[in-house]
Amino acid sequence: MRLAELFSRVLGLDDQVGFVAYDGSRHGPPDAEVRVEVRSPFALSHLASAPGELGLARAYVSGHLDVDGDLHRMFELVGDIDLGKMDMATKAQLFAVLAWRRLWWPVSPPPQEARPHGRRHSKGRDAASISHHYDVSNRFYELVLGPSMAYTCAVYQNSGSTLEQAQFAKHDLVARKLGLDEGMRLLDVGCGWGDMVMHAAEHYGVKALGVTLSREQAEWAQKAIVQRGLQDLAEVRFSDYRDVPETDFDAVSSIGLTEHIGAAKLRSYFGTLYAKLRRGGRLLNHCITRPNDSAPFRPGEFINRYIFPDGELEGPGHLVSRINDAGFEVRHEENLREHYAKTLQAWCANLNRHWTRAVEEVGLAKARVWRLYLAASQWGFDVNNVQLHQILGVKLDGTAAHMPLRPNWEPPLPA
Repeated sequence: MRLAELFSRVLGLDDQVGFVAYDGSRHGPPDAEVRVEVRSPFALSHLASAPGELGLARAYVSGHLDVDGDLHRMFELVGDIDLGKMDMATKAQLFAVLAWRRLWWPVSPPPQEARPHGRRHSKGRDAASISHHYDVSNRFYELVLGPSMAYTCAVYQNSGSTLEQAQFAKHDLVARKLGLDEGMRLLDVGCGWGDMVMHAAEHYGVKALGVTLSREQAEWAQKAIVQRGLQDLAEVRFSDYRDVPETDFDAVSSIGLTEHIGAAKLRSYFGTLYAKLRRGGRLLNHCITRPNDSAPFRPGEFINRYIFPDGELEGPGHLVSRINDAGFEVRHEENLREHYAKTLQAWCANLNRHWTRAVEEVGLAKARVWRLYLAASQWGFDVNNVQLHQILGVKLDGTAAHMPLRPNWEPPLPA
């Protein structure tokens, strides 16, 4: 069997996706909207050394495997890649093809892979994992994220909202859920480039402190704070949230950090945030989750090696329980899954629009990592493999929550 036909059988899509291989073979519809190109024997060597998702990702990142057409559309057609689902005859043919190529065309993993060392979720290892993902290039992130520099799920008021409008709406939704008002103090843990910190200071008159384990993020954010004249109200520190000495904050926001904490550390994490609040203060936890906790968490190999080393996702019920067990009274929860799919779609469009400049900034392999990651993530939210939940909790003042009788944070609908 020639290579194009074999790859077609492996992915199970010979009637929808075209395949072209370096041996001259072709398979699938000649006018297919998506075409997979096996460019060299090294693509097969990567698959031989790591059968499945990781091997295919390595082949793509290194340029030995490519996709002609929309990458997100490919995920819609292919879905989860599980070589274990192949019939035995195809398995035998695949491994016969791969075996000798592994010997004759040896490969090493691309250098973009992360290999964390030390005790899992120790301060040092967490700092290294965060640096791997976030200390890429501030200019690169500007190209992908746009002017807001918000690297978390936006909130779309309607289908016609722009990315910048949706990011503003997200920050404002968090601010209203937290009940922010002039003179209050906000702690934003895992603050990124300071988008929530600056929003709270500029639009609510809040004295806001953000902390991040990315030195590049902190430096960028501090410059932006000065440029916007917010230095009397806003500050971003290069610091672990566990090292913040201040307490008695009126509110704490955690937007996109919980995914990096780890299940074993969640109890102490939410306990730390609880201790940072005054009585009556609120916590808004905004994070990616898996749909449920019916099975033990297993990180995707590509995401774990290339994107978020040591990242862990929990189900929303587990997070609600941990927040509740830390002493918070949980007052509101919502799933923004579709909003994250739209956010990722906008980031994908930004990356594609600025592709040449992105490659100049971080190199072709890193840019390909991001193209693959964003498209795969969008598909993951589309099909409910992952979700995005906001959970609001309050540190009771005795028995008083100081909450409105009904949620008052949604803007009024147009007449």
